[in-house]
Amino acid sequence: MATINLGAIKFNWKGAYNSSTSYAVDDVVSSGGNSYVCIQAHSNQAVGDATAYWNIMSSAGTNGTDLTSTLSTRGDIVYKGASALERLPKGTAGYYLKQGANDPEWGAISGGGVLQAVHNYSSTPVNTSSNSYVATNNSVTITPTASNSKIYGVLSGQIAVNSSSTDPWIFIKVQRSIGGGAYGDIISNWYRRYAPSAGATIAILEDVNFNFIDAPATTSAVVYKVYFHGGGTSVWYGGRSSGEPSSTNGIAIELANGIA
Repeated sequence: MATINLGAIKFNWKGAYNSSTSYAVDDVVSSGGNSYVCIQAHSNQAVGDATAYWNIMSSAGTNGTDLTSTLSTRGDIVYKGASALERLPKGTAGYYLKQGANDPEWGAISGGGVLQAVHNYSSTPVNTSSNSYVATNNSVTITPTASNSKIYGVLSGQIAVNSSSTDPWIFIKVQRSIGGGAYGDIISNWYRRYAPSAGATIAILEDVNFNFIDAPATTSAVVYKVYFHGGGTSVWYGGRSSGEPSSTNGIAIELANGIA
């Protein structure tokens, strides 16, 4: 039976091109990042595209960009700048990504929005006969997530007078402390005067509510608290006696920058 030489029936990988090696048809070599297939047996014929001895099989692509030289911090973003890849540094917590005139950028949320709400409840009344302000249990603590946030606060409770004084008064103010610091007034010297008939005993239990918007300009804990006194008359806050308490409530809502 006659023998027929079919030649190579698959490509033969020969590795990097070597001018001292003899190559047969369908041998494949690499050179300069490209690969070439032999189309005519030979030795010492330089590789090239569409020569008498070689055809190019694949061309090297463009090397990818090493982003480790562009990005440096967790949360960084890379984008196409005017002439090269650029780094957008990690944004501030709570900010959003927006498109600037040409490049992306971070922006603060505007127009207001609720970021968090905190509530505190107490059923323990406080009594004083002092002429100086004393602290009640009507308070609320909030830690803003951004220094430009506003705080909407509501503090509510009950004041009580049980006295035969001919001229009982009650004085209240709301104070704020930031980061454990000294207290300062938010609402100062709110007062109520009661005028009973001479010699009569007055027994009053009245709801009070204080609403305010504050700009503490901090991300430390902020405490809002009610203080009161009766100008020397025995007065209560949060009920009329330890056996007749009422609830006091404190609510603090953090609003994103932009609210009036």
